[in-house]
Amino acid sequence: MFLKAGALSLALLLASRLFGLVRESALAAAFGTSGLADVAVLMLTLPDWAAGVLASGAMAYVLVPAWAAQERAQVAATQRVVSVRLLAGAAVLAALLALWREPALAWLAGGLPQALRPWGRAALLWSALALPAALLAAVWATRLQHEQDFTGMYAANLVVNGVLIAAIGCAALVAPEFAIAWLGAGLIAAMLARLAWLRRRIPAVEPSAGPATPVALPGARLWWWAALSAGLPLALPFAARSIASQSGTGALATFNYAWKLVELPLLLAIQLVATLALPAIARALAGPDAAEARRAVRSAFALAWALACGAAAALLVGAPAIAGLLFGWGRMDPEALGRVAQWGALGAWSLLPQALIAVALAVLAGRGRMAPAVAAYAAALALLLLAGARGFTGGVALMLLLDALFALVAVAAVAALGPQVRSWLPWRAMAISLGALAVVAALTFGAASAAAWGLVPSLLAAAAAGSAVVAMTWWGSIDLRLALAR
Repeated sequence: MFLKAGALSLALLLASRLFGLVRESALAAAFGTSGLADVAVLMLTLPDWAAGVLASGAMAYVLVPAWAAQERAQVAATQRVVSVRLLAGAAVLAALLALWREPALAWLAGGLPQALRPWGRAALLWSALALPAALLAAVWATRLQHEQDFTGMYAANLVVNGVLIAAIGCAALVAPEFAIAWLGAGLIAAMLARLAWLRRRIPAVEPSAGPATPVALPGARLWWWAALSAGLPLALPFAARSIASQSGTGALATFNYAWKLVELPLLLAIQLVATLALPAIARALAGPDAAEARRAVRSAFALAWALACGAAAALLVGAPAIAGLLFGWGRMDPEALGRVAQWGALGAWSLLPQALIAVALAVLAGRGRMAPAVAAYAAALALLLLAGARGFTGGVALMLLLDALFALVAVAAVAALGPQVRSWLPWRAMAISLGALAVVAALTFGAASAAAWGLVPSLLAAAAAGSAVVAMTWWGSIDLRLALAR
């Protein structure tokens, strides 16, 4: 199911994420880990992060199951209502961010030098202007997910990153005092270009269909729980990045680059599976066939877990080489690059619990039972903020803390699935993947860095480690073979 349905989607998602990494590489080359890099990273990531926290995941959890039982005209009518309401809320939020830029900057980039704070305030103003377009794009992307137009959905990221890369290139050529203006204009252009692309991909309603019968939106309670369930996972690394920024100039950019090492496999190995699985899981849970529901959930768990373990193995082996390839050029200094690699390798362990969380949330969303996951994430966020208030601002400490917090959330989310989880979890496949990853970690611990072999051999060693974990799981478990064959 996942291999056949997601081959083109995987290619486009990979291309979009690689474009995203090119964007981050361009930022690293242009600004290194300077204070200006902190400002640029904050401005370019804030609108889409806010859209993800407030809307993207929540709409997927709520609207995709609701739209499954509606005609196309009804879906279009619901989309319009949600778009109007979300734009109204986005306008209010943008106004608040523009008015309260100074306190927002103190929390989001507390280590920024006083001399650069005017640039930081200007960056937040650009982010506020881009926020409505980012939230509207979240609605339209959810519509494409419902239509299973993953090509259009993921190609939109190519549009955004292409425009932003061009803007970064221009900003790098001008004086620093003009760089923020160039980046801000590029951000607005990227948001508008994405909207134009998504609008073209949304299918039109046939005139012969007539006016749609009004369909009531899901209740506020479901929206609330879905928004928290989707937003809190994004809030954890974002809050950690903000806490890291308190430790000094450049720490925000360094943490951002390190998390990118984790984020790429996170999105490719986990979020792709969850995105493709959500419609199938929603239909299976709504139907009378318990065996089909078990197969859908079990396949999603098997594939997400195996890919997460493989990605973690690759990062444990090749983090220095991967960091060097992506960020080790331009104005990035070697000491900062070493921190990026170290923090990224530590954060790789969070991929395992996040694989369980992503699939478990898809099941809980289909059942309308998001409260346990929300409570677990809220507790994790509270613990993270408490640790930051107690002075845990170092990158190593924060990455290790994120690993532990994601593990706690995974335990709570899986337990919330109920007694069926015993048959839904592919125990053999998970044990094989974890065992293979443990072998890689044991061989890596205390050994000389693979980066000492040279860039190409190090990258090949990382790819071999990740592939070996997945291959061993495929060989030893029927669950993964079935997930890839369907």
